[in-house]
Amino acid sequence: MGGSKNVYASVKSYSQRGKLLKRADFQTLAESRDLEELMTRIKNTIYGDAVSDVQKPYTSQGVESALRGHLADVHYSIAKTAGDSDILDAYYMKFIVSNLKLILKGKVLGKSQEELEAHINLHAEELIKQRDIIIKALVAKDLEEAVASLNSVQFGEEIAKAAALYNERKNIQIFDTYFDKILYQQLGRALKNTRDRDVIKLVGMDVDFYNLLSVIRGKFWGLEEAQIQDLIVTQTPTVPRELLGRMMAAASVRDALNELSNTKYKNLIPQVENELDAVAEFERAFEMSLYHSSSRAFTKMFSFATIIGITKLTAFEVRNLAAIAYAVEQKIPTDVTMSKLILEEE
Repeated sequence: MGGSKNVYASVKSYSQRGKLLKRADFQTLAESRDLEELMTRIKNTIYGDAVSDVQKPYTSQGVESALRGHLADVHYSIAKTAGDSDILDAYYMKFIVSNLKLILKGKVLGKSQEELEAHINLHAEELIKQRDIIIKALVAKDLEEAVASLNSVQFGEEIAKAAALYNERKNIQIFDTYFDKILYQQLGRALKNTRDRDVIKLVGMDVDFYNLLSVIRGKFWGLEEAQIQDLIVTQTPTVPRELLGRMMAAASVRDALNELSNTKYKNLIPQVENELDAVAEFERAFEMSLYHSSSRAFTKMFSFATIIGITKLTAFEVRNLAAIAYAVEQKIPTDVTMSKLILEEE
């Protein structure tokens, strides 16, 4: 990436960081009595333009879709400013992957094309001329046809594996994990082409997060070792393959987590006995750690890590806003909502 582009993109990232919402802003939004009030409050933030076209009657889906479209613009703009970057391209793939994930899970649940369209925002795909991939899967009559329609795309093989394992285990979360694998495999490959230690540290944590969580989930689902092995992204920046191997061979979720006690992730090991709670707590603790590492990326001016940092922080922010919209719609208490967001602790 060119030096001057890097500097300009880094300055832009710092500027964008200054516009991020504060904890108090999220608190105010979460206290909204209904979606009408929430929309009024969002319109008083930097997201005013992003939600201006949301039609009444308001739904959390409609709000989330508008925010995702805005997020695509932000990420696309940062990537364009920074110039060619395999890493930023890999992060951008998250938009495509999450739409495909929604569609395939929707097909499993027997949802109609109209129902699925309400959940999907194609703006990210339109920006990079990839809309056709999503449309083909969307108009397919069932899961089998959707998987076949994706056969020729670069990650068609992984999608076919996901469908096969789902048919065997009937666990819909398998689609989440396999689609995440597509994303993190791209990230892992992109990492191979950089020597920037700050970038390796920041992006490497994401790949570690995926690998460790996949092993833990695989243990929880009772998958065979070979099946868990197939979920792993081969580029493992800081978690050695031997460690992943020991975790896979462990007798239980708890034993697998205990294998982390001599690693830099030892503080993330949950202290609960219930396996379902342990998986959820580990995931949340790791996500908080990813959030903090993204915030720390701004300690060095003009570093490419700042550009990745803002990409990740804006994604966390939009995710928080979508969670608030859902919580307000479902009348979930404010304190419960706030406890679930990925934010700086008080």
